[in-house]
Amino acid sequence: MYTKSVLLLVLATVSASSAFAPMMQLNTRSVMASRPLFADAADEINDVDEPAPEDFIVNVGDIDEPELGDDSVSAPAWEELNERISAMRIKYRRSENDTGSPEYQVAGMTERISYLTEHLKQHPKDFSTRRGLVALVNKRRRLLNYLFKEDVQRYKDLVSSLGVRHRAPSKIQTKVEKYGRFPGPKPNKYKNKQITKTNA
Repeated sequence: MYTKSVLLLVLATVSASSAFAPMMQLNTRSVMASRPLFADAADEINDVDEPAPEDFIVNVGDIDEPELGDDSVSAPAWEELNERISAMRIKYRRSENDTGSPEYQVAGMTERISYLTEHLKQHPKDFSTRRGLVALVNKRRRLLNYLFKEDVQRYKDLVSSLGVRHRAPSKIQTKVEKYGRFPGPKPNKYKNKQITKTNA
C-alpha cells in the first residue's frame, strides 16, 4: 500500500504540526477541583473554559468594618512616651522657663530609661537600643553627681521622688588617706646609692 517513507513523512508532519501549535491555557484549579480522584478515561472533563471560583477575592464593601470608638483608638507608643516625658519635666522643673536644670533633665531621662528597659525585656537582642540605654544611664549618673556636688538636699529630694538607685560620689581622698593604713615601702639598701665627697 504505502511505502515506509511516505508513512514516516505523514507522521512527522502530523507530530510537527501539533508540536508547534499554540498550547491551550487550562484552568488547572477548576479541573482539579471538579475532577474525581479516580476518573476513567471515558469521563471527559467539559468545564475547562469555566473560570475559577473567586471566593478568595474580597471587594471593598464586602466586609463590614467595625466602627471604632474614641476609647479603642490608641496612640503610638512613642507619642505616649513623649507625653509622659513632658509631664515629668513639667513636674520637676524649677521655673516656668526651665529647660536645663539637672532635675528637668534627669526626670526626662528617667522616663526614657524606663521605656527602653521595657522595650529590651520584649526584644533582648536589640543591641543598638541596649547601647543607647547604657549611654543614657551614664549621662543621668553624671548629672546626679553634678547635682550632689552643687546641692545635696536637692539631690536627695530628686533621687527619693524618682526612685532612682544612685550611689552618691565619695570624697576624693589624698594619697595618705587612701593608702595610710598600709605599711610603707621598705628602705633602699643599695650599695651604689651612697654618695661621698670623694666620688663627687
